[in-house]
Amino acid sequence: MTAVQEPATSLRTVTTSIDGREVTVEEGTSIYDAAKQVGVDIPVLCHNERYDPVGVCRMCVVDTGGRVFAAACVRPCEDGMEVKTSTPELERNRATLTELLVSDQPPRAEDPKQTTTGDNLLLSLADGFGVARETTDLPCGSGRGVDSSNPVIDVNHDACILCDRCVRACDDIQGNDVIGRSGKGYSTRIAFDLNDPMGASSCVTCGECVQACPTGALTNKSIRNIPIQPREKLDAVDSVCPYCGVGCALTYYVDRERGAIAFAEGRDQPGSQSRLCVKGRYGWDYAASPQRLTMPLIRIDSAYPKSALSADVRGEGKGSATGATNDRGRGGDGGNRSGGGRKDDPGGKRGGGRKPGGLVDYDEVLPYFREATWEEALDLIARRLKEIHAEGGPGAIAGFGSAKCSNEEAYLFQKLIRTGFGTNNVDHCTRLCHASSVAALFEGVGSGAVSTTYGDVANADVVIITGSNPTANHPVASSFFKQARRRGTKIIYVDPRASTVAEHADIFVQLKPGTDVAFYNSVMHEVIRLGLIDREFIAGRTSNYDELARTVADYPPERAAQITGVDADLIREVARTWGEANAGVVYWGMGISQHTTGTDNARCLIALCSITGNVGRPGTGLHPLRGQNNVQGASDAGLVPMFYPDYQGVDREATRRHFEEAWGTTLDPNRGLTVTEIIKSVLQPGGVRGMYMLGENPFLSDPNINKVRKALSALDFLVVQDIFLTETAEFADVILPATSYLEKDGTYTNTDRRVQLGRKVMDPPGQARPDWEIVQDIARGIGLDWNYESPSEVFDEMVALMPSYKNLAYDNLGLSGKLYPNDDPEHTDGTVVMFDEKFNTDDGLAHLVPAQWLPPRELPDSEFPLVLNTGRLLEHWHTGSMTRRSYALDAISPVAEVYMHPKDAADRGLAHGEMVRARSRRGAIELLVRISHREQLGNCFIPFHFREAAANLLTIDEVDPTGKIPEFKFCAVQVEALGAAHVETPSTAGARA
Repeated sequence: MTAVQEPATSLRTVTTSIDGREVTVEEGTSIYDAAKQVGVDIPVLCHNERYDPVGVCRMCVVDTGGRVFAAACVRPCEDGMEVKTSTPELERNRATLTELLVSDQPPRAEDPKQTTTGDNLLLSLADGFGVARETTDLPCGSGRGVDSSNPVIDVNHDACILCDRCVRACDDIQGNDVIGRSGKGYSTRIAFDLNDPMGASSCVTCGECVQACPTGALTNKSIRNIPIQPREKLDAVDSVCPYCGVGCALTYYVDRERGAIAFAEGRDQPGSQSRLCVKGRYGWDYAASPQRLTMPLIRIDSAYPKSALSADVRGEGKGSATGATNDRGRGGDGGNRSGGGRKDDPGGKRGGGRKPGGLVDYDEVLPYFREATWEEALDLIARRLKEIHAEGGPGAIAGFGSAKCSNEEAYLFQKLIRTGFGTNNVDHCTRLCHASSVAALFEGVGSGAVSTTYGDVANADVVIITGSNPTANHPVASSFFKQARRRGTKIIYVDPRASTVAEHADIFVQLKPGTDVAFYNSVMHEVIRLGLIDREFIAGRTSNYDELARTVADYPPERAAQITGVDADLIREVARTWGEANAGVVYWGMGISQHTTGTDNARCLIALCSITGNVGRPGTGLHPLRGQNNVQGASDAGLVPMFYPDYQGVDREATRRHFEEAWGTTLDPNRGLTVTEIIKSVLQPGGVRGMYMLGENPFLSDPNINKVRKALSALDFLVVQDIFLTETAEFADVILPATSYLEKDGTYTNTDRRVQLGRKVMDPPGQARPDWEIVQDIARGIGLDWNYESPSEVFDEMVALMPSYKNLAYDNLGLSGKLYPNDDPEHTDGTVVMFDEKFNTDDGLAHLVPAQWLPPRELPDSEFPLVLNTGRLLEHWHTGSMTRRSYALDAISPVAEVYMHPKDAADRGLAHGEMVRARSRRGAIELLVRISHREQLGNCFIPFHFREAAANLLTIDEVDPTGKIPEFKFCAVQVEALGAAHVETPSTAGARA
C-alpha cells in the first residue's frame, strides 16, 4: 500500500541571496516563497499561497538590481540573484500605493470587514505605514455600488481593490468560473457572470471568495441575527462538516454569550484543503431552530389506534406528499443552477398558509403526545421492546441507525440490536445509497471502502465520473476534479443528465437511464479488441477473466448503441481514451448504485479498472463517492444486517464466535433484514413488530411512501430518536430528543477512509442528550451491563475489533484525522492507494464478475411515458429536516420542481414556473415545472428533499437482488397540467386515503 498523493518531481536548484541571506530552492520558486523560507516577510495584498500568483497589486515588489522593481510573488529566483526586500524607496512606494487604495475605502467605522471580523488586510498595512482615509489629501472615489442580493454574502464594490483574489478563488480553487471584471477605468469592478447581481448569477454561494477577500468588498452577512465579530472575541472550535461524505475540515466561531455560531471557515486538512461548499459554510444554523425537540414525548392513549397524525402525512393536506402547491416561482435559466426564488419570502410563509420550509406542522402533531421524564420514557421503551421480543422472538425487533451519527454511536446501536435482542435486523441509509457498490466491491476486491482518495485525481491521466453529479452532491471533491482537468487530466463523464460536470468534461456520454451494464460491457469489448488490456495484471492479480471476455464479446458498440442511445464511435473513443491511459480512476455515485442492477453496474466498473491494471497505483482505483457524512463509518462499524464491524460476515462461524467472545453473548448466525425488507416484514404475519429508529426518516427517504405509511402504522411499538419532529415521528409511541452533530463529540469516517474528530461546538437545548448516551441507557434498561464513560472509550473497543482501523486511537487523530489502514498514525497520514500488492479477497485476487444487461423493472407506456430520476440539489440534504431549517439553504432553493426537457414540456403545453402534477402508478404530487436543457428527451428529474412534493411517493420499491437497494433512478411517470384529466387508478386513489 502507498501513501503517495502528488507525483514526485526532480528539478535543479538555484541559490539566491535575500537581504543577505542565501537560500537554495528548486528552480522556478518565487522570490516570495524563498523569502518565507529564510524568515523574511514581504507584504502582499493580491497574493495568497492557495491561488495562482498574478502580481497585480505591486505591494510585494522587491529590488533585484534590475531597471524596475519586480513583483516577488511572480518573479522566480535565479542563481546568483541578490534581492533586497525593504529599502527606503521600496517602503515609500508601498506607502504611496497603500494611501492610494485607502483613499477610496469606506470609513473605518463603516468598513464591512473591519466592523465584523476586524481583519481588513489593507487597513492593517495602512496602519503600518501611518496612512488613513481620514488623513489623506487624496480625493475619495465612490459610487460603484453595493449588492445585497445574495442571502448570506454582501458585495461592496467601493471597498474592492481589484486584487482578483476572489476571481482566482472562484476559478483556481472551486472551478466555478463565475467572477470576472466589467467596466473600464475607475468604473471597473468585479462582476458575476454577465454583470448580474450576485444572487441572480450562477454563483453557488460556496463563500470561497469571502474567505479570499482582503478588504470589505466581500463579507458574510449575519445569520439568525448573530453578529459577526473578530475571531479573538469568539471561541474557535475545529470540527468537520456534518453533510456529505467529503468530510471537509472547518472551524466554527462561537459566540458564547449568545450561545450560537457566528460564522464558519474552512481549515487546512490533506483532503479538503480549506475548501467548503454552501452547506458547510452557511448551513449550520439548523441546530438553533426553535423546532428542536427538547423533552421526551409519549403518545397519548387517545392517539391509538396508531396512524399518521397530520393531514400532510395522511396525504390530505395542501402541504402533503400527494399534491402540495407553492406559489413561489423564479425565472428560467435553462437548468444552470438550483438557486433563486422569492427573496422576500425565504421562509415560505406565503403560498396557501403552509408552514415555513414545508416542515411538519408541530401544532397539528404535538397535541397527540405528552411530555415525559427521561426515566419514564426509557422505562416504557425497555418494557415494550422486551415484551415484543419475548412474544415474537428476535425477528420481531429491528433497528434503523443513522449515517449522520458518529462511528461510536453506529457501533453501539448495532451492538444493542445484536446483543440485546439476538437479531441482525439492523441497517441504515447505506441501503438507500451505496449498498450495491459495497456488495460488488466486497465480492470483487474484498473491501467495501474506496481504493483511493478523491485528491488522487491529481495523479490520473483519465478519470471516469459516472452516475454522479459531484458539483451538487460532493462539491468540494468536484473542485479537485475540475482542477485536475485544468492540469491535463481528461474527464469522461457518463450520466443520463447533462449536469454541470458535463461542462468540464472532455467526453460527455449521455446514455439512456438503466443501460450502464450495456455501455461498460461495450467499452470493455473495445478495450479487449484493441489490445489495451494489462495482460500481466490480469494474469497475476485477477480471476475469471476468460468468462468476462466471453460475456463482453456479445456487446459490440453497434449493439450497445441500440441499447444505450450512445453513438458507437463515441463508445470506441471512450474505450481508446481509457485503455491508452497510464493511470485512471473511476468515481461513481448513486446513478450507478440505485438501480435493480446496481451491483451489476459496479461489477462492470471493477472489471473495467482491473483488466486495464488501473488499481493499486497512484492515480488509479475505484471510488464510490459516499453520500452522507458518516455512511462509510457507519458501514465500517457494522450498522448493516450481513456484517459485523469491518465487514466481517455474520454467517461465518469463526467470525461469529470471535464477536460472541468479545461481546459476551450468543449471536444470531443468520443475516438480518435490510431497510426495505424490514418495511415489507412489518406488513406480514409474524414479521417485525417493534422498531428503534435513530436519526432516520423512512417516511420520506424510502421508496413507495404509501407502503411505508402502512408499515409504520402497523408497528406495535416504535421509538424515534431525532432532533426534530419528522414525518416518521408521527407514527412513534415514544420520541426521544437527541443532540445535533454540533452538540457532541465523536469520530466520523469520510469517503476517503479518513477518520476525523467531530467536536462539540455548543450545548444541547433543553433535555436533549447525545445519541450514544441514550443508546447506552436503553441497553441498560433491557439488561445489558454497559458502562461507557466517553466516545473515546467506545472508539477503543470498536478499533480492537476492526483490523482496518488497527493502530488508530482517539488521541492520535489530531486536527486532520487519519486515513485507514495506517501502520504508523503517529507519523503518517495513512494509506492513500490500496491494493498495490494484493486485494483483500481470500485468494488476494480481484474477482471479475461478468454481468448481462437487464432492462429496468418498470418501463414507460402510453399512460406513464416519462422516466423519472431522483436525486439531490446542492443546497439541500436528503429529507430536508436540517437544510430546510437553514436560512441560507432554504432561501436559495425554497421550492420543489420537476426538471423537464423543453420539448417534453412543450408537448404537454407546460410553461416554466407553472404548477403541474407528476404521477406514477403509486400516487401523484404537485410541484413547479422547470424547463431544463440538462434533461434527456423523455426523462425528468425530481429532487427528494421536499415533503410537500415527495418524490418517493412516485418511486417503486423493487430492489437489487444482491445489494437490496431500491430502484430510485428509474420509474415510469407522467407530468401534466393541473387541470388535465387522468384515470384514477387504485394506487393513486390510495395515495389520497
